[in-house]
Amino acid sequence: MLKSSVRTKEIFVMKMEEWAQVVVTFINLVIKFIHSNTIGISCMTKKAHFQLQKGSESPMPKDTRNCIDSLRHNEYYDTQNVFDELYDKSKKDSEFYKLMDIILSEKNILLAYRNIKTNGGSITPGTDKKNINDIARMQPDEVIQMVRYILRGSKHGYRPKAVRRKEIPKPNGSIRPLGIPCIWDRLVQQCIKQVMEPICEAKFSDNSYGFRPNRSVEHAISRTYRMLQMSNLHWVIEFDIKGFFDNVDHSKLIKQIWALGIRDKELLYVIRRILEAPMKMPDGSLVKPDKGTPQGGILSPLLANIVLNELDHWVESQWQYSKVTDNYSQRLQKNGTVDKGHGYRAMRDSTNLKELWIVRYADDFRIFCKNKQDAEKSKVAIEKWLKERLKLDISQEKTRIVDVRKRSMEFLGFSIKVHKKKRSSKYVVDSHISQKALRDKGEKLANQVKVFCSYQGSDKEAKEVVIYNSMVMGIQNYYRIATNVANDLNRIQNRNYRIMYNRLNTQRGNRLVRQGRPLRDIEKKRYGKSKSLRYIAGTREPIYPIYYVQFKNPIALNRKICPYTIEGRKIIHDNLRTNSNIMYQLMNQKIGNISIEYYDNRISLYIAQWGKCYITGKEFTNTDEIHCHHKKAKYKGGTDEYSNLVLVDKDVHKLLHAKKLEIIKYYIDLLHLKQTEIRKVNRLRQLLELPIIVKEKQSLNLSYNYE
Repeated sequence: MLKSSVRTKEIFVMKMEEWAQVVVTFINLVIKFIHSNTIGISCMTKKAHFQLQKGSESPMPKDTRNCIDSLRHNEYYDTQNVFDELYDKSKKDSEFYKLMDIILSEKNILLAYRNIKTNGGSITPGTDKKNINDIARMQPDEVIQMVRYILRGSKHGYRPKAVRRKEIPKPNGSIRPLGIPCIWDRLVQQCIKQVMEPICEAKFSDNSYGFRPNRSVEHAISRTYRMLQMSNLHWVIEFDIKGFFDNVDHSKLIKQIWALGIRDKELLYVIRRILEAPMKMPDGSLVKPDKGTPQGGILSPLLANIVLNELDHWVESQWQYSKVTDNYSQRLQKNGTVDKGHGYRAMRDSTNLKELWIVRYADDFRIFCKNKQDAEKSKVAIEKWLKERLKLDISQEKTRIVDVRKRSMEFLGFSIKVHKKKRSSKYVVDSHISQKALRDKGEKLANQVKVFCSYQGSDKEAKEVVIYNSMVMGIQNYYRIATNVANDLNRIQNRNYRIMYNRLNTQRGNRLVRQGRPLRDIEKKRYGKSKSLRYIAGTREPIYPIYYVQFKNPIALNRKICPYTIEGRKIIHDNLRTNSNIMYQLMNQKIGNISIEYYDNRISLYIAQWGKCYITGKEFTNTDEIHCHHKKAKYKGGTDEYSNLVLVDKDVHKLLHAKKLEIIKYYIDLLHLKQTEIRKVNRLRQLLELPIIVKEKQSLNLSYNYE
């Protein structure tokens, strides 16, 4: 966009913050409604892959988007090389003894702040009633010193504050317990996670998809489809670990971390203190846990993967990576991986080994087998192994063996089975949205319909319709990899339209109409041809038809993508194109009484503005030229938030605040401002409640006429 016409560039720059806020708001609404997404069933064309990345056909998976954002943040604070080195050493089975020095480095702490402030949960208070806004007001050096003091300054060692327990009702009537640490403890956990993750990623299994960089539900479902359709593994064991997060053995977990090569005893001590942090219950009582890792902590998903990584590798050793295959000739596939097909065929023909494969997403995993006997034996063996090795129990009521040719298996909100093709012996996948998920999503959408119908004719009605539409798109994006997604969602569509028709059909007429505002490009592409598209009379907002969605083959995991190698990053991410020297100078520049929020946003703005002045478009050549302007002055209530800041040339900054006509004329002549640039200056001066500049032929005047 920035390389198009000058006019387009100006519009983009002037509206960048507003669009960013819209996008962030929309994404948060979607994330709030749904929980997060190996060779695929069908290959994706280069064009389709390009469209996926550009967002024209299908949105980029949330996990990929998060991975790219994380890589960008690493570049902001020049930490990528450190993480790459940790990953490389871990791949070579190195041992790590001084990780706390990296964890408490200035760059890592500032990066941690950057990463947690973009998380919607950062505004949720802990037991101390504080959130990210309390940290945002502090100076960078104060934040750095506070984190170092928390971990090393106290004579008692690290003592996390009590974790606030919050109970979230589940659709089946049970409760999901969440543990919300205090904001400073969350910042500490983020510092630790950033350093531990590359070490752990080098050791994690390829069959694990949950809470990992660039891995998603879509990848797990793609792998599941392949197991069922191409490998003909039709006997599936659905495992359910009883209260996994509440029953993790602390001592075993510490030993597993040690086995990964993390030998820093100071870090292991800190992790144990995190695990043993007291829990403040809803009734106000304090409970000190002797096992478990609470859901809600930043470090908890990584620790959960460490616990079950041992299970992944044990299951893989039984067949997928059995040493028996090493005795047979192997060849490389086009994607660079080893083809063990000949070895597997030989094992099937000449050994009694049981063929079993695992697909795991967090604590939810499925085992795929060739026949019922193998499935029954594998179930007993895995249940025994979990009990003896990890001290975890299986829920007998929820764990079952399924023949997917006759019954559906349940996995990650999908109900999946296979059926024979007509006039063929081959089986194909037939998947639905699970009944449980369909009821849950249908209920939430129906409630939102009732909400916006209750605000008939008011300004809030349009906002609530937008929320409903974001929920619809979120559901469609998640479940569109079910082969029968349209038929399943049609049930929700019929119910919701009955509610709308009954509530919007008033004495003045039906407010559910066929005409409304012009559709945006993305809306036109997704819903423009639907005959069920309706609008709300008055607001003219469209109501997206939830059933109008086409099945999309789930995209398989690209195993070449890795956030900790140069080659792996190139596939999904381009390095920054701005002047890296200036960016690092900005990062190291200390300016008086500035908040960490201001400090962090200044770097973001430099990247967002492509290293150029907001007004003139001139490229900055050194940090002395760069001034950070508050659109709304701080003394009038302006904040250091991203949307209230803009980077301008130092002379432009003086012009923005100038009140005397002769000074204004001097800087306009000095900067050689054109009329379009003066209009941009006037927009910012108007926000400061200063007179705008009126330039007519050879004269220059000031005016408070903002129209």
